[in-house]
Amino acid sequence: MSRDVHVIDHPLVQHKLTLMRRKDTSTKSFRELVHELSALLAYEITRDMPMQEIQIETPLEKMTSRVIDGKKVVLASILRAGNGFLDGMLQVIPGARVGHIGLYRDPKTLQAVEYYFKMPSGMSDRDVIVLDPMLATGNSAVAAVDRLKQTNPRSIRFVCLVTCPEGLKTFHDHHPDVPVYTPAVDRGLNEHGYIVPGLGDAGDRIFGTK
Repeated sequence: MSRDVHVIDHPLVQHKLTLMRRKDTSTKSFRELVHELSALLAYEITRDMPMQEIQIETPLEKMTSRVIDGKKVVLASILRAGNGFLDGMLQVIPGARVGHIGLYRDPKTLQAVEYYFKMPSGMSDRDVIVLDPMLATGNSAVAAVDRLKQTNPRSIRFVCLVTCPEGLKTFHDHHPDVPVYTPAVDRGLNEHGYIVPGLGDAGDRIFGTK
């Protein structure tokens, strides 16, 4: 079983992540950066997506050419912060379907509690990209993928802005077959289960709720 972690070190990705980490970055700027960064991440995540050949006609002649089957891609957003990723991803993969997984973290146990789950039909033919800015304790990510696997999708990938060794270990102990795509593996978790140095609470910073 693989425990793949793809660290996306493209200069544009790293540059935008640095700007997002700064505590004095405004809500407006943070939101714009998430949008730009998610579009860039979509390029990397779809690098080895399955393709199919179709017949097209150029201005000069007919030919066979390759396309991603966008309708077979599902962007599964872990609410609420995952929604900050959606627009940028949909700009690159406009044909993708969108699913939502509602989870919140119990402040006492740090365990994930599900309150909403809605996916497109026919998941066995679909490739899922799970979106959540932070893979911290790993509990929400594990719960989300546990639930997704019940729908038997063709494949699952997990994408986040920042993670840490503890979160990756927890996630891959449960789901060694699901690759993780991230621009940053940070030092670790603090006593409150936040990634350090991290970038704070991504949901609060995207939606301006703090």
